[in-house]
Amino acid sequence: MADTAGRVVGAFTASHSPGITAWPERAEPAKRAAVESAFADARSRIDALEPDAIVAVSVEHFTNFHLGNLPAFAVATSDSYLGPVTEEMGDFLNVEQRRYPGHSRLGRHLYGFALESEFDPALVEGGLEFDENFCVPFKHLDPESKYPLVPVIVNGVNPPWPTVRRCYDFGRMIRRAIEAQTEVQRVVVVGTGGLSHWVGLPESGRVNTEFDRDFIDRFESGDTDRLLSYTAEEIDAAGNGAHEIRTWLVAAGSVQVPFDVLAYEPVPEWLTGTAVAAART
Repeated sequence: MADTAGRVVGAFTASHSPGITAWPERAEPAKRAAVESAFADARSRIDALEPDAIVAVSVEHFTNFHLGNLPAFAVATSDSYLGPVTEEMGDFLNVEQRRYPGHSRLGRHLYGFALESEFDPALVEGGLEFDENFCVPFKHLDPESKYPLVPVIVNGVNPPWPTVRRCYDFGRMIRRAIEAQTEVQRVVVVGTGGLSHWVGLPESGRVNTEFDRDFIDRFESGDTDRLLSYTAEEIDAAGNGAHEIRTWLVAAGSVQVPFDVLAYEPVPEWLTGTAVAAART
């Protein structure tokens, strides 16, 4: 097996609203049950795929980066990652602070392959610290932290953003990178963020269901041109937090097949249009 090229065996996407774990009881019971059932379904599918590693794609909320240093893309290459960043955040999110295992060798390969592929991501060799970006979804998707992670950060929090097509192409590059190495054979890609929501603005708590349902329709359609036709202004209509859909596009590019949305629920109590999806096999 050591000389067998790797492959992306699956891809999943999910929202990462703090409310999913911090105050799940505030959602309507049926909505909460639908979301948690979808997470459980995705977790079972990931386990069935038996990945050697997960490339985890998300944004980060100024936990590690700031406006003076905010890369479009970043790749982390540590052996482990602390999350949540503080015990206080862990108490808030209802997620126990832990060290998440990292796959440093795969991370370094992905970073080098990105450079050779005309991408210029930031390199994070120190300990990238997690907030709700990874801690919330992975409490459901991998509660025992069985799978080593290669965290990838995409700027979805502050303009200027990488274009939606650039994000999709970054995902395509991830696929080629996995196929160009023999360190691991089976890799799952998980993108987290979105859907519609407003962060730190008076509109916080609104959910733009029209945008969310249109995005889901495009995401499930397999029509790449339609999926990648969004302008920044169109995404803005769904809130500054909606720009996190870029992480879903990275995941989509890594498999280049349509996705099935396992659940979508507009949950104002969680401040987010909340969804979980899986690539079709």
